[in-house]
Amino acid sequence: MITVNINGSSHRLPDSTCVAALLEEMGLTGKRIALERNGEILPRSLFASQQLEDGDTLEVVTAVGGG
Repeated sequence: MITVNINGSSHRLPDSTCVAALLEEMGLTGKRIALERNGEILPRSLFASQQLEDGDTLEVVTAVGGG
């Protein structure tokens, strides 16, 4: 198990969790989001290939429509 910080909250996840799997678990698949991993924006094209590591800090922001 690894521990990651997501939007200020600590979460325990299986060792082999990739960013795409985490977003699916969070119900964010297909949503318009921006994801920052350890202070750097992670392109959507890398979500499936990026394995999370113990101690990672993630900020996930969802786009909200309005006007």
